[in-house]
Amino acid sequence: MRNEVLLGQFKSHSYHVKAEDFAIFDAGTVHEVVSTFALAREMEWATRLFALEMREEDEEGIGTFVEIKHLSPAVQGAELTITAQLIEIRKNEIICEVLVKQSDRLVASGRTGQKILKREKLKQIFSSLER
Repeated sequence: MRNEVLLGQFKSHSYHVKAEDFAIFDAGTVHEVVSTFALAREMEWATRLFALEMREEDEEGIGTFVEIKHLSPAVQGAELTITAQLIEIRKNEIICEVLVKQSDRLVASGRTGQKILKREKLKQIFSSLER
């Protein structure tokens, strides 16, 4: 793992809410606004942007946790900006604080983690689960 990224740095990306991001279960659609689990995916991606920059050629990132406070709704078509700030590096794990905003309105906040492991190690872990 390359440790060239400094604590306090930011990575962000934009995302437009789609109908498939709604909370939809077997009983149907709950609300036509972005679901908490769709936010988790986008928040994890923001942290993964650091992992992509920090990993070596033979390494890969894997999510370790997502903590979310879903604070306000975002409707279909809303443009969200997801910004991760690198706050900690523990050996091979990176931890970010993440904010999700629609313009100036805070939609969600939280923290996410990614471990950077050798691809071969991940392959061994995943293979052991198939038995």
